Amino acid sequence: MNVKLTLRMDQAVIRAAKKEARHKGKSISRMVSDYLQAITRPSKTDRVKRETLPPITASLLGSLKGTKVTERNYYAYLEKKYR
Repeated sequence: MNVKLTLRMDQAVIRAAKKEARHKGKSISRMVSDYLQAITRPSKTDRVKRETLPPITASLLGSLKGTKVTERNYYAYLEKKYR
């Protein structure tokens, strides 16, 4: 069931959101809805229960969140480390 929601924000933000919505072919309501669903959906790490992991692994869970670790970056790190 869809329910109306009123949001208040700066005019510049609204203008930018309208421009982005046109570019994506979506409504601002759809974009806000998609965003809210994305941030409220449990992540993969949330689904893993810390109690089922070994203590060291559990302590590291989420430590790389927000970083982009690629194979190329890792090899560059190793080359720098062992020079």
